Amino acid sequence: MSNAAVFVDAIARAHAHAPFLRLELERQSAVAAALAGGDVPAPAALDPAVAIGVALRRARRQEALVVAIADLAGAFDLTAVTTRLTAFADRALDVAIRAAIAERTPDAEPLGFTAIALGKQGSGELNYSSDIDPILLFDPTTLPCRPREEPEDAAVRIGRRVVELLQARDGEGYVLRVDLRLRPSPEVTPIVLPVDAAISYYESQALPWERAAFIRARAAAGDIALGQRFLDAIRPFVWRRSVDFGAVGEIRAITRRIRDHHAQGQRLGPGFDLKRGHGGIREIEFFAQVHQLVHGGRDASLRAPATRDALAALAAAGWIGADEAAALSEAYIFYRTVEHRLQMIDDRQTHSLPRQPDALDNAAQLGGWADGAALIADLAPRVATVSRLYDSLDPPESDALSGDNDVLAEQCARLGFDDAATAVQLIERWRGGSYPALRSPAARQALEAVLPALVAALGQAPDPRAALVRADAMLSRLPSAINFFRLLEARPPLAQLVATILSHAPPLADALGRRPELLDGLIDATAFAPVGSVEELAAEMARGEARDDYQSLLERARRVVGEKRFALGAQMVAGAADPLAVSHGYARVADAAIAVLAEATVAEFARAHGRVPDSELLILALGRLGGGALTQASDLDLIYLFTGDFAAESDGAKPLGAVHYYNRLAQRVTAALSVPTASGPLYEIDTRLRPSGAQGPLVVSLDGFARYQREDAWTWEHMALTRARPVFGSTAARAAVETIIADVLTAPRDRAKMIADATSMRVDMATHKPPAGPLDVKLSPGGLVDLEFAVHVLQLANGGVALDPDLDPAITMLAERDLAPAALGDAYRLLTRVLVLLRLVAPDSQPPSPPTRALIVAALGITDWDALVARLDATRQEVATMWASVSGGSHGGT
Repeated sequence: MSNAAVFVDAIARAHAHAPFLRLELERQSAVAAALAGGDVPAPAALDPAVAIGVALRRARRQEALVVAIADLAGAFDLTAVTTRLTAFADRALDVAIRAAIAERTPDAEPLGFTAIALGKQGSGELNYSSDIDPILLFDPTTLPCRPREEPEDAAVRIGRRVVELLQARDGEGYVLRVDLRLRPSPEVTPIVLPVDAAISYYESQALPWERAAFIRARAAAGDIALGQRFLDAIRPFVWRRSVDFGAVGEIRAITRRIRDHHAQGQRLGPGFDLKRGHGGIREIEFFAQVHQLVHGGRDASLRAPATRDALAALAAAGWIGADEAAALSEAYIFYRTVEHRLQMIDDRQTHSLPRQPDALDNAAQLGGWADGAALIADLAPRVATVSRLYDSLDPPESDALSGDNDVLAEQCARLGFDDAATAVQLIERWRGGSYPALRSPAARQALEAVLPALVAALGQAPDPRAALVRADAMLSRLPSAINFFRLLEARPPLAQLVATILSHAPPLADALGRRPELLDGLIDATAFAPVGSVEELAAEMARGEARDDYQSLLERARRVVGEKRFALGAQMVAGAADPLAVSHGYARVADAAIAVLAEATVAEFARAHGRVPDSELLILALGRLGGGALTQASDLDLIYLFTGDFAAESDGAKPLGAVHYYNRLAQRVTAALSVPTASGPLYEIDTRLRPSGAQGPLVVSLDGFARYQREDAWTWEHMALTRARPVFGSTAARAAVETIIADVLTAPRDRAKMIADATSMRVDMATHKPPAGPLDVKLSPGGLVDLEFAVHVLQLANGGVALDPDLDPAITMLAERDLAPAALGDAYRLLTRVLVLLRLVAPDSQPPSPPTRALIVAALGITDWDALVARLDATRQEVATMWASVSGGSHGGT
């Protein structure tokens, strides 16, 4: 069929089935002739010869006819239809605002009055016979007013005139229906609000559903800059980093209220409500908005206002399936197309299929179906798919837990609790409001909503009693429990993951108790992403904070460190990451924290005391941090140094001598890295490896450090120096200290004395610091300490070879020189993996419960616990033998 033919066919269907279009085709003969020839007229210019209201109504009639026929002919797809309808609405609203201001103050600029488009106008998806739902705002400082007129009165008069221009009906029809009820408290507020009052409302009093409404908000008409300022101000209200799942619950509650209120249109068939019916347009929109509210606070790419764009973004980010997005988008297009056909018939804002058979057949035939039955048959599979996907957002109904303790004990036993009495005792403690977070009625109501699913998830945990006890300890420390329970209610699979964490990882349970918002990372899966490079982590810690806002920067850095350490631990518990890779992640987080906090502290200290000319602070990491492989519980071994002349003085308002300056500065850096705050503790800092240990000054000059290492350092201090790594300081300063370290470690030394010193120290260590338990893979004979001693002795005894702070490549280099067996690398990696994992799940080094054993072997990729024990025994024997060979016969202190 030719282009003109499809338009002729569309016009014929319009004549036969749509009285409104038939009338307009007769009234607008020139437009009808153009359409019959296959041409689609552009939007009409407003006629300056008539009143503005008349001109707008005529323009709207032409748009209605052009869009309808182009739609019926297939020349416009849904996007083209809604884009053109929305563009007309924006234009008409803007013209009405300018006209209303000009009528009152002819010479004034049309400033200080803006319209925020919500709903389908805001998202560019306006339907054929839709009303618009703007929020009208004004700025009292810029709004044009008549003499002696208050801005508030002027704004309301302008708003009324805008509505009159758009809604008034005469022989030319109308322009747009206007609904102003989406503004704050519409029953008591004026139709136009001061912009600052509106901002205050949304920041402090807004209802949860209003967050969803503002996903589609847009400054559409009037003073666009003013509208954008308003939207920028309330963006944190809409897109929250820490999600309030009460908002998600409110959206689902709105759906249930809609179904109840429009009960007659819920079921597919004659009278079915395409917009509000079960499986209809509103459920597609809400499906997208629920996921946007959950994840959009952290991912700006998900903030698309239009429904189909939002579904595509959610699928691209992996939050919904590509097949789900495709099915919902296809259904959305189909529904909206049918909806437009219904509205074209009489230019009525209707969303329901006609109930009368003749009327239903007529609507279907306008759209190209044979009859109403064929239309309903095409709707049926789409309604079923949308219903199923939207209903999946609701967690399955759970049986309430009884208030009778005997019955509750039976329920707990069925759910997997061998010790049902303890479970009942703890549940009753929660219900009784024993903890501050559970004392409000709202908190207890939220508890009851989630309690069946939470207890069921804990009952499925490998160790239900331990999980419940840790949950109790966590709840006892929560400042507020309402959002925590809402999180679990909104995401049932999360309850299972939380139960696993509570069962196995006390440090993570403690972190959740201090900061329940850490759960956000588990919800949106950011906790399972790689933690990034040191540079990326440092940028994240410093992001968004003014460089002169020292306390805010410190708090943000601490918050990010807590999030990353929790995430790394969660990755191990979930079996999603190699413990060895996690240990490197822990070290990168620490490196970044040192870089950010030290830089900020140096700058803050310089505000009062200036800087020491030609001098700077330098920080060396040693031990596990130096080697780039930390555990959850590792402290940070640091040495503070400074470059330049020790006799110099700082140049600030309160000058200090260099030695005093850097000792005080280092104390500040230590405090920044270690003082607990509301975001939790950071690190324990150990500076005892500095020259002269605890008896020496906290900071020494680089020259003093070099002299001490050459002339006074003990053998064990040179062994520690093999893992030294500069983590703060300029490139030149780092290179200078690396040269000093290399010179010290490669200097000639008495091999026999060095070995004897190392052996003696290892015996002393074993005497004063015995293994904590049978699984202490660090201190037990043949453990990591023996391995480290063997490596360091081999490095120093052979002239400072194979020097690398990371033991893994250092061992490889020793093996390449035939100084150590290649199997020593396998031993290091196994012992390190076990150490990192056990510090999280069995920090007492005692054999854990069977369920935790299962987690450990799964994380290590070993078949079962007995196989792990056998491998550890064999590995420790190999390391003990190696240490005996290197040390001349002494096993680690035995």
